[in-house]
Amino acid sequence: QVQFVESGGGWVQPGGSLRLSCAASGFTFGDFALTWSRQAPGKERELIAFISATGESTDFKDSVKGRFAISRDNVRKMAFLQMNHLKVEDTAMYYCNAVGLTALGQGTQVTVSS
Repeated sequence: QVQFVESGGGWVQPGGSLRLSCAASGFTFGDFALTWSRQAPGKERELIAFISATGESTDFKDSVKGRFAISRDNVRKMAFLQMNHLKVEDTAMYYCNAVGLTALGQGTQVTVSS
């Protein structure tokens, strides 16, 4: 059974940082590219970060480019999203999943406010 468990969210002031973690299981982790997406209240879920199966290639939505970094540990079967210079508009539920798999975790809430 494919599972993703996200953690690391919380409340932070604008300009602050958070590091999200995602623990995956139930599939051959190293064979799949991974993504982080987010969904703000009243909005559709949007894909914000991508990392290839080997970790050599990454890509980001323009709104987070230069502020967020994505990484992965294929031995521990984990993915990470380092978020710096957070803005109020980054407030959302954040999810990780694998490209080509439909399973979605429960997400981790990130709230940016003063």
